[in-house]
Parts: sequence; C-alpha cells; structure tokens
Amino acid sequence: MNKKSIRDVDVKGKRCLVRVDFNVPMKDGKITDETRINGALPTIKYLIENGAKVILCSHMGKPHNVLTPGFGLTKKEKKAVEAMATLSEQQEATCKYLEAALKDRKKFSLRPVAEKLSEKLGQPVVFAEDVVGPCADAAVSALKDGEVVLLENTRFEKGEEKRDEALCKKLASYCDIYVNDAFGTAHRSHATTAAIAEYGFVDTAVCGFLIEKELSVMADALENPVRPFVAILGGAKVADKLKVISNLLEKCDTLIIGGGMAYTFLKAKGYEVGTSLVDDEQIGYCKDMMNKAEELGKKLLLPVDANITKDFPNPIDAEVECQVYGVDAIPADKMGLDIGPKTAELYANEVKSAKTVIWNGPMGVFENPIFAKGTIAVAKALADTEATTIIGGGDSAAAVTQLGYADKMSHISTGGGASLELFEGKKLPGIECLNNK
Repeated sequence: MNKKSIRDVDVKGKRCLVRVDFNVPMKDGKITDETRINGALPTIKYLIENGAKVILCSHMGKPHNVLTPGFGLTKKEKKAVEAMATLSEQQEATCKYLEAALKDRKKFSLRPVAEKLSEKLGQPVVFAEDVVGPCADAAVSALKDGEVVLLENTRFEKGEEKRDEALCKKLASYCDIYVNDAFGTAHRSHATTAAIAEYGFVDTAVCGFLIEKELSVMADALENPVRPFVAILGGAKVADKLKVISNLLEKCDTLIIGGGMAYTFLKAKGYEVGTSLVDDEQIGYCKDMMNKAEELGKKLLLPVDANITKDFPNPIDAEVECQVYGVDAIPADKMGLDIGPKTAELYANEVKSAKTVIWNGPMGVFENPIFAKGTIAVAKALADTEATTIIGGGDSAAAVTQLGYADKMSHISTGGGASLELFEGKKLPGIECLNNK
C-alpha cells in the first residue's frame, strides 16, 4: 500500500478529523448491529493512546428531508404550502412538515452511537449536536489530548454530498490531520470522504487501520494472488457487475457465476430459463465474456442445475414448493432462485483446490431458507478451505455472518460498493485523496 496511515505521522497534540463509517442499523432508537463501530475502534484507540485530539464524523442513512439549522422546508414543501388558499392552512401544513423533519432528525441522529462508543472506549465521548455549527465549534475548542468528540450526522448538512467548499473549509479549520477510515464510503467523493483533501484544505491526509487493512488484503489479493485464484460472483443483475466480470477474468484462474445473474449467462448459451431473472440487454455481453474466458484460458463456471419454483415468494421468506432441474430442462413457466446441489458440489470442489478466493454476491435468494442452500454450501466451502478467503462486503458478508462462518474467513470487507469498485479496478476517491508514502 503506497498511502500514508496514522502510523506514518506524529499525532500527539494534533487535532485529527477522522471520517468513520457509523452508518449502523437502528430500530426504535437502539443500535442493532455494532460491527461498524467495532471496526473503527483500533484507529480511535490508537489516536487516544498517542495523545491526539479526536474529532469523529460520519453519515447515517439518507436523511435528505430532515430539518437542518437554517435550512427549513424543502423547495417542494414550500411550493405546497404556498399553493394553499388560507393562512391557517399554510401554518398547519408548515407545522406538519417541520414535525416530520424533526422526527426524521431524531431518527438519523448519531447521538446513540456516541453513547455506545463511550461505553466501548471507557471514557466520555462528547456529542456535538451539529456538524459545523456552534455546538461543534465549542466541543472542538474544548478538546484536550486523548479526548473524543463525535459530530452530528454529516448528511444533515446539504453540502456534504454536494462537495461544498465552504463546508470543507470549515471542517478543515477543526483539524491538523485528516484521517479517512470509512472504507464503506471510499468510493464516494463527498465533502468528508474526499473533497476536504481534494480541495487542498488539509495538508496531511492519511488513512486509519481499517482502510489500511482493506487495501493491503484486497488490493494484494487482486494484484499478487497466490494461485489458483478463484473469484465467485453472485447477486441479481449482470449490469451491476459488468466491469467486475471483465476485470476479474483477467486476474483470476476460475470465475464462478451464481445468483440471478447466472440465468442471463445461461440464456446466452441458448438454454431455456423460464421466468428466471434475465437481463436481455446483456446477453451479448455474456457471450463476449464467455469468449474472453476461452481466449484467456480461464475457467468460467455456470450452474448445471437450479432450484426452481413457480412464483417468487411473497413475502420473501414465505414457504413455496420447489424442485431441482438441470439447467437444460428448466420449464418455461418456472423460475430459478438458487443453484442446485450438483452445482453447489461443483463450486465447492473448485474452492477446495484454490489458494486465494474472493466472493461477492449470494448464490440465490438466501433470505428464504428454501433458496439459501447454495449460498450456505459456498460459505461452508470457504470456511473449510485453507486458502486466503476474502468476502467483498454487502449480502455476501451478511450471509457469512448470519451462518456463523465469519471467524473462518481471512477477511470480510466493510464496504460492498467500495469492494466492487476495487474489483473493477477503479480508483476510489476516498483513497486517492490521501498522502502518498
């Protein structure tokens, strides 16, 4: 890795603005999964122990309609209010809009994260009720070495996603060092994820331990894999992984295709796939990729059988009748929702002989136990192998964790979208903006 990390700079007495990923799931005001908080702890603890003044910032959710200080109603809401006939109607509508916005503001507040983080660190974490307002100003000014402040949800500032220069400049005034440790948002160029450094408002921009690990493990696996190198791609649509498929074919020895996207490949081979999910616009692309694999001397494995049903389950975990068919015998009025047992065995055997495996995307509709068998088989194969196993975030990470195999994997990425873009060979703005070694 050629980017500087917090190990490469002197942080003692320095104000460190740390972009973390605290976009945690919440229910009734309670955090339901602390994985992302735990992932940030090594960086935060290192900074505390080395005498830094720590200012944390993160987004949570997509609170695009919340009331922010001085922001008021959205343009759409203002138009709706102005269109009302009487003053009393306008006042009543305004109150309703503001009440809804304030409710959303509470729903997306990072206050519960500050409280949980304080428990985990064993010291107070000051919570600023704004991002760059008077509360943040006061909290940052009062910081002493080894103390921590968490700013409010960065997406409460409309300039966050718009890369607003004034917002970046104000945030830069809070710090001597910018630290990005939010790999899950490293593929986005927002104010706090990249623009603050891209604009040159901070001279020292480094990564934390989480990004350092993501880059060293995944980038190294892609550029210098121990072979045989097997890549497994699943998920719903081919269109979501166009460049990933092409890039991985050039790097891996075997590419395994599962999930909904497999049926577009099967149709491209001339098979009847019934009512299975198919991206007709990408059939030509799938043919090109199969030809590319052949030209490069790479294996491209597709399902040989599938778990078939009449209708997509509604709700998604509903019990439905299903049957296994070979991919050359799928009925015209049925759909495949998981790889079959022969395919699961084929894929597992390929994993057994691998030295490096990366996996992104489930093999079927794993939210339904009936169609989770293929994903379970692949997860178990990865858990049983001695190969380096890398899970590329998103649904694959969720599946591995739910199945209890997380501790058997070499690395589980914290960023689905960022992982995919790395697999594509893309440059990530949140990484590119950091200082080189």
